[in-house]
Amino acid sequence: QVQLVESGGGLVQAGGSLRLSCAASGRSFSIYTIGWFRQAPGKERDLVAALSWSGASAYYADSVKGRFSISRDNAKNSVYLQMNILKSEDTAVYYCAATVRLMALTAFQYDYWGQGTQVTVSP
Repeated sequence: QVQLVESGGGLVQAGGSLRLSCAASGRSFSIYTIGWFRQAPGKERDLVAALSWSGASAYYADSVKGRFSISRDNAKNSVYLQMNILKSEDTAVYYCAATVRLMALTAFQYDYWGQGTQVTVSP
């Protein structure tokens, strides 16, 4: 089992940056692939970025490539999502999630979820 807590969300102007953190507690955090998802009102929960346990395999949605960067520090049981050049369409609740799969691109493949953190980008 692993428990996840997101932080770092907030209100930012378009073009600005935010860094989200996902702190994990529980056993063997380092074996989990971590994904960052987002969900806007009335829309599905979509994968934004994911990073394998070793950091060797990463995925980014096309909409965030070149702007977002996912990283992890297994010693600190933490995963980060650096978000740059934010756009109004990035506004959503952001969730981190964990899975023991090597890499997973859909929500149903993730076993553990945080409570989410709101990101609002003003025009």
